[in-house]
Amino acid sequence: MTQPLLSLTSLTKAYPGVIANSDVSLKIAPGEVHALLGENGAGKSTLVKMIYGLVKPDSGQMQMNGQPFAPAEPSAARTAGVGMVFQHFSLFDAMSVAENIALGMENAPKLGALSAQISAVSEEYGLPLSPDRIVGDLSAGERQRVEIIRCLLQNPKLLIMDEPTSVLTPQEVEILFKTLRKLSAEGTAILYISHKLEEIRTLCDTATVLRLGKVVGHCTPRETTTREMAELMVGKLLQTPTRAGQQAGDVVLSLTGLRAPAPNAFGMALKDISLELRAGEVLGIGGVAGNGQDELLAALSGERPVPRGMVHFKGEDIGPLGPTARRERGLLTAPEERMGHAAAPDMSLTENAMLTGAVREGLDKGGFLDWPAATRFAQSIIDKFDVRTPGTHVAARSLSGGNLQKFVIGREVMQRPEVFVVNQPTWGVDASAAAAIRQALLDLAKNGAALIVISQDLDELMEISDRFAALNEGRLSEPRPAQGITVEEIGLLMGGAHGMEVAHV
Repeated sequence: MTQPLLSLTSLTKAYPGVIANSDVSLKIAPGEVHALLGENGAGKSTLVKMIYGLVKPDSGQMQMNGQPFAPAEPSAARTAGVGMVFQHFSLFDAMSVAENIALGMENAPKLGALSAQISAVSEEYGLPLSPDRIVGDLSAGERQRVEIIRCLLQNPKLLIMDEPTSVLTPQEVEILFKTLRKLSAEGTAILYISHKLEEIRTLCDTATVLRLGKVVGHCTPRETTTREMAELMVGKLLQTPTRAGQQAGDVVLSLTGLRAPAPNAFGMALKDISLELRAGEVLGIGGVAGNGQDELLAALSGERPVPRGMVHFKGEDIGPLGPTARRERGLLTAPEERMGHAAAPDMSLTENAMLTGAVREGLDKGGFLDWPAATRFAQSIIDKFDVRTPGTHVAARSLSGGNLQKFVIGREVMQRPEVFVVNQPTWGVDASAAAAIRQALLDLAKNGAALIVISQDLDELMEISDRFAALNEGRLSEPRPAQGITVEEIGLLMGGAHGMEVAHV
């Protein structure tokens, strides 16, 4: 039997009040694509941080190629042959590809020589990328290539991928998978973290499942259904969201030739967006990150007022109105960036509930904040959306990403919006929580609310949408019925193809 490349034996890591990893053991062979599965808070992030030298285990051992492995910092892990591509990119928009890659290298060669290496590696692994391009001009998929090439230039023996396809079109996912399969065939081991279980089944050889910090099972993904994997992760039967199948009602939101300039040098201008949204329907909007999703939500939320005549809510021109006035009328939004935009990191959950709920929940009286009412509102969100937290008093930043997402979405859903616009509703949450959030959105529609769901998760959009449209370079394709549309057609729409190009797929 081949000696494992990496062996973890009884790794344990505890923080005040929580055991992140408890007695975790696993082995990864050279060339193996090994999935690490688990719901939010299962301990996946802590485990890979220990492998990458960001966190020191309290007990247990690691071995690399049969030798003791205990990196004190990421540079030591990289020297030992471990590379990691994080879910959130660490790139500087104003710098070139080559300059960004140089910043992440211990002993970077001169820029000319490095550019030649980047070109050679990008061509060899099917990741076309010009070293001279400015990162701010790159698509999300191209930015990911920068991170991957940065790792490949260091000849990793083990490559850790954290949610690598969350910002990619289906076509870009195929390119990525070809690259990973080539690396695997060359002997590079890959530790792959993803909530997209169909991708796990397609790509991975083996899987280790974590629950509440412990290993609860192993499986061969190709021989295991996505439902079986999800239920192993959460330890219970998984509920599938159900649709009511009701007819759409009257138009409640209409956009007519909506235009808005780019908010900054690396933002995206909105270009002549028109649509009608009816009560009880879900309009799904897909698109690769950076094509106008944030700008569209800001225009609808009132964070960026737009000229008169472009946005109408129930017949009223609301273009010049700000967020509070729009919320009062029943148009609520939830942005993609939960920490710092949707929630104030250092404020308690009670305070964060107050931030958007004051008007519709009556949490201020005569100019004074009603703290007991705000606390009750925050607690009701925690209870209904199964937010794992010690209580309403804790700061938002203390929650895991998935639990904060559940709180943010729950806060808006429980205010009974008439129109709800949400960007990336299940970003970074596990299968069980994602199903619960999608069901909450469908329940809103069932009760007559109109929804715009902006997401890069195409399976999600196809599961809950009545109609589908794609954003590309600030333009919105003509919305069309979601039923019957193929993933290939969606990918072409997201890439900017319209009309006859899609019709003849």
